[in-house]
Amino acid sequence: MAAPIRQPRTASSMADINITPFVDVVLVLLIIFMITAPILQSGIEVQLPKTKTVKAIVEERLVLTIDRSQRLYLGNELVNINALGELLRAKGPAGQQAVYIRCDESVPFGTVATVMDAVRQAGIENVSMVTEPIRKRRRS
Repeated sequence: MAAPIRQPRTASSMADINITPFVDVVLVLLIIFMITAPILQSGIEVQLPKTKTVKAIVEERLVLTIDRSQRLYLGNELVNINALGELLRAKGPAGQQAVYIRCDESVPFGTVATVMDAVRQAGIENVSMVTEPIRKRRRS
């Protein structure tokens, strides 16, 4: 009796890769990054004053922020105005440092002047104010 002829198995079933789970994982990661990216960049919320001339920030500097409640932050860390000079001196040599001041537009000028005075007393002469450009409205 002759042996039955077997059909050879094709390799096509192993050649097809199911990418559906991969796409699901990628979409979940995309959603997670879309939600967390604005949170990581938010920092301290301030309404910056608007000016016609705005210079682009091209170098990394220390950032002092004064929020609407007149709280002072060095980077993202809350600091006391009395300890500001010591903290700035600890960040590096005074002659080479530069500082950006971000200030809410509702903060009185006296508060800004006090912070600028503390920065100058720390030996830092290169101080810049951060502003937003005035957006012109389109004429209809």
